[in-house]
Amino acid sequence: MFRVFRHYVPRAFVALAVGEFLLLVASVYLGVALRFLGQEPPYGVEPLLPKALAFAAVMLLSMTAMGLYQRNLREGLGGVLIRLGLSAALALVAMAVLFYVLPGLFLGRGAFGLAFAVAVLGLALVRAVFMQVADLEALQRRVLVLGAGPRAAEIGRRLRRKADRRGCHIVGYVHVAGEQDAVDPRQVIRHDVPLLELARRMQIDEIVVAVEDRRKRFPLHEILDCRMSGIEVLDLLTFLERQLRRVELDLMQPSWLIFSDGFRYGLWRAVSKRLFDVVVSALLLLLLWPVMAAAALAIYLETGRPVLYRQVRVGENWRPFQLLKFRSMVQDAEADGKPRWAAANDHRVTAVGRFLRRARIDELPQLLNVLRGDMSFVGPRPERPAFVERLAREIPYYAERSRVKPGITGWAQVCYPYGSSEEDAARKLQYDLYYVKNYSLFLDLLILLQTAEVVLWGRGAR
Repeated sequence: MFRVFRHYVPRAFVALAVGEFLLLVASVYLGVALRFLGQEPPYGVEPLLPKALAFAAVMLLSMTAMGLYQRNLREGLGGVLIRLGLSAALALVAMAVLFYVLPGLFLGRGAFGLAFAVAVLGLALVRAVFMQVADLEALQRRVLVLGAGPRAAEIGRRLRRKADRRGCHIVGYVHVAGEQDAVDPRQVIRHDVPLLELARRMQIDEIVVAVEDRRKRFPLHEILDCRMSGIEVLDLLTFLERQLRRVELDLMQPSWLIFSDGFRYGLWRAVSKRLFDVVVSALLLLLLWPVMAAAALAIYLETGRPVLYRQVRVGENWRPFQLLKFRSMVQDAEADGKPRWAAANDHRVTAVGRFLRRARIDELPQLLNVLRGDMSFVGPRPERPAFVERLAREIPYYAERSRVKPGITGWAQVCYPYGSSEEDAARKLQYDLYYVKNYSLFLDLLILLQTAEVVLWGRGAR
């Protein structure tokens, strides 16, 4: 796996992205060559390169937004081709805007049309081949699990889906003396040679330590030999975090939060994140004010005032702030004074409000929250004080999600469907803690891109 800042990406997907980027660049040159077949093209190599790079970048970002680089993508070829078609449509819209702002990047209708057709056909072919070879063992990291007891068995239980195992191949589970085996006996390895020799024989890339009681059964010197010989050694929780891209709370000890890598917040990250929030929120407010004005008018015509809904939420470091939304429910939706989560088919939601929620237009006033610093574009979704107080009592580590600024969208929103129960809150916390632990500008960009897919499919809208 490749580590991009603190976010892991399987080698196969890195190779796929690089290959598709080169294909997209080449498709522009091929499109121009086909357009001017038998003629002298009006472009030289140098003027065409920026246009080809811009074309490839927009297409690649659109494909990322439609989830085509998610390693846990479960659709077959048909689903992938549908996503590819949606990516192409999104890219066309994005390129139309780009060509309007920077007309010098426009190829011309004929050359662009041919380049676009070549690109889409080429991408479809590449994806068809990739789906056949992505899970080949030769492209996976070979993983040896030290331990075969109940703790080690959690790997098989939590990585049941092939998509969750992508990027690694579990070679086997090494039996540890004094531990009761709890995995498939066919996968248990009993050895009489040093662990390093066993790992070399089996061409192991990394060892996952999943021993029940480290104090009594931890083979320190053997693990150290492997580590000093260049074999990566991971604890169980870190391995599962990498594969599932969430923190498995029920397996976690407080010491892991203290000693594991992550939770780094430097001045550069804080300044760059705030600068991005201010600039982008201001630009979006300038661009989207007609949409916001139309939404406000529709709400006013249907149910009158107030158009905006203000609600106290818990912000960074547990500071309360007033979150702004377009009102999507009837007036006095909580007339009894009891806070409650929105539910599926909530009778309090108005007809206009239902549309605003589905299109996520009701969230647009939160751009003002971002501009004034209450929120960021990306972060854990802010909850109401009553919910936070209750959930912090019931769910371990729930309060830790408020260590960072809340966001309009977040890792939990792109990875987990909308939930309105304590169990859902606990599940989403696993993703929120992953974000808090591994925050980077790269992860923010990835979340923002994948939010487009969430909005398009209406996932989580209530």
